[in-house]
Amino acid sequence: MRAKGDPAEIAPEIRKLIAGIDPSQPVYDLKTLARALSDSIAPRRFHLFLLGTFAAAALLVALVGIYGVIAYSVAERTLEIGVRMALGAQRHAVVGMVVREGVSMALAGIATGLAGAWLLTREMASLLYNVRPNDPGTFAAVAAALGAAAILACWAPALKAARVDPLVALRYE
Repeated sequence: MRAKGDPAEIAPEIRKLIAGIDPSQPVYDLKTLARALSDSIAPRRFHLFLLGTFAAAALLVALVGIYGVIAYSVAERTLEIGVRMALGAQRHAVVGMVVREGVSMALAGIATGLAGAWLLTREMASLLYNVRPNDPGTFAAVAAALGAAAILACWAPALKAARVDPLVALRYE
């Protein structure tokens, strides 16, 4: 059963109407305005979907990379962290040290990415609607989101570093 207003249901009525006005006019490719609009923006919608999917995948890879590098760094520095804790370093200081290390790497990556994105704005202009390609608000929001994600990626290795037992770390090597 077809829905009311379905183009296949309306087409005979429109053909009769146009034939009544001017029978010599051909009628083909009948569709609703909503369908014509949807068809006209389908390629742009598909490109934006692909762009969003690749951006999400890139963010995931970046987060896993940051987590992996920081976790490896914490594992390699177990002795150093143990010595620091044996000499009186507080757990929050160790967490801060590890997070600062990760965030400094992330900030370097974010700065490089923003510079690259700024250079590629002309290429992206055709995919954007009602947003300037070099919109500072968008750049700031993306940088803030990436920075927050980097802090979250650093948090688990930092907490692991803070739980290092100084005696175990000193016997480690």
